[in-house]
Amino acid sequence: MDFDSFVLAASTADLTDEPAARHHADAIEYRMDLADEPLAALEAYDAGDGELPILATNRAEWEGGEWSGDDERRLEILAEATAIGAVEAIDIELEAILAGDADDVLETARERDVAVVASAHDFEGTPTRGELVSTLTEAHKHADVAKIAVTAESRKDTLAVLAATEQLTAHGDPVATMAMGELGSHTRAVAPVYGSKIGYAPVDPDNATAPGQYDLETLSRLVADLS
Repeated sequence: MDFDSFVLAASTADLTDEPAARHHADAIEYRMDLADEPLAALEAYDAGDGELPILATNRAEWEGGEWSGDDERRLEILAEATAIGAVEAIDIELEAILAGDADDVLETARERDVAVVASAHDFEGTPTRGELVSTLTEAHKHADVAKIAVTAESRKDTLAVLAATEQLTAHGDPVATMAMGELGSHTRAVAPVYGSKIGYAPVDPDNATAPGQYDLETLSRLVADLS
């Protein structure tokens, strides 16, 4: 998966959504933690008519996802997903990386030439610009793309996100940034102007995976217009 340019990922737990996403999306963010048998679904997708590359995410409950079981097994499943041809990138929580829990999946991804997105989420607020830059810089040490999603409580928060995005981009570090919630929703369209490399949107707005997401068609149009 090439993150040299912006990638719009359609977020879903159902890979049968893929045909409906093709016209607007560059990739599928497959939420493995929301699916019943994710590896089997990925294998069927790979053997079938799926066209869009997969960014596989198996989000832990402690990071806003729905995987509530053994964390070691969660990461093992993510590592197994990298053996499937359609999976061109995976998302790993920065906290798991820094704890040393994700060493094996990182090594496996590298061996299989699968890109890594190291992600951090703040569901309570937005750190300062300096803190955002520090987190993204640390994440980039371990990944191809450093991702951070925060919760905007003011317009000032959204400016901090955009400023950090511009700073890291100017430094040559690929990042994916966004502010969640109603106040931050516009950053999903605007952040790519400042260098953000990945955007996320549900095919069906009723199935949003984060607060403040635009639907796929709308985000695709907004990003295209602003670019």
